[in-house]
Amino acid sequence: MVSPGSVSMKIVWVVIAILSVIGTVFCFLPASWMGVLIERQTQGRLSLCDVQGSFWNGSGFIGVAAGINDPVTPLFPGRFSWKISPLILLTQLDMELQNSQALSIPVKLTGNFSEWHVSPSVLVLPTERLEGLGAPLNTIGPSGKLHLSWNNLQFVRDGSILNAQGQLQLNLSEMASKLSPVRPLGSYRMAFDLQGTNANINLVTEAGPMMLSGSGALKAGHFQFSGKAWAQEGQETKLANLLNLLGQRRKDGDKDVIALEFK
Repeated sequence: MVSPGSVSMKIVWVVIAILSVIGTVFCFLPASWMGVLIERQTQGRLSLCDVQGSFWNGSGFIGVAAGINDPVTPLFPGRFSWKISPLILLTQLDMELQNSQALSIPVKLTGNFSEWHVSPSVLVLPTERLEGLGAPLNTIGPSGKLHLSWNNLQFVRDGSILNAQGQLQLNLSEMASKLSPVRPLGSYRMAFDLQGTNANINLVTEAGPMMLSGSGALKAGHFQFSGKAWAQEGQETKLANLLNLLGQRRKDGDKDVIALEFK
C-alpha cells in the first residue's frame, strides 16, 4: 500500500522537475527574442542585428535600412548589451542597458509592465548615420555631432495607449551638409516636453551662420511644426541652394526667410 505521504512527495518532486525544466528554458531564451520585441515596437523601422547571448544577458547592434530590400546598417556606434532581472517573470521590470560608445552612462529601466522609469543619460549618434533613414536626409548629407539627453522620463501604459512624461533635449552641434560649402552651418537645440501622448517642441539656434527657429507639437501621433530658416548677413548666396531645399521663401518683416511648415 502506498502511503499518502509518499504520493505527496512524488507529486512534489514532479512539480520541482517541471519547474526546473521551465526555469532552464527561461534561462536560455535566445537573445533573438529581444530583436523580435524591438522590431514589433518600432513597426520594423529598427532591427537588432548580430545578436549574441540570451534574452537575460545579451548584446547586439541596432540597425536601420533605407528600404525593404536595402541592407541593414548600424544606426548607433558600438554594441548594446543588456541585463534583465528574472523578476520580469513576476511583472517587475529591472533592466540595464550599456553601450560605452553610444551612451554616456548605462541606462536603467525599472518599474513594471504598466509603469516604468528610464534613468537619465546621453545618447550619441553620428549624424552621418541618419542618411540610412532615407529622404531628405540622404540628399542633405548631414554631418556634425548629435546628442540626445533626457531627464525624469516616465512611461505609463493605459490599455493600448502609452503615455510619457519628462524632458528630452536634442543638441545638434557644428552641423554641416554636403550641399553647402559653409562649414559649420551652425549649432542648434531642440527641446521636447513630453505630456502623455503629446509633446511640445521648441527649436533654437545657438550659433549660425544658418539660423533656425520654431515651435511645434506632437499630438496623438500627429506632428505639427512652424518655424523659419535664414542666413546670417553676408552668407545668403552660399546658403541659397541648401535653404531652398528646406521650404518655400516668404517675407518676415524686411527679410527673406524659408518657411519650415509641417502639418
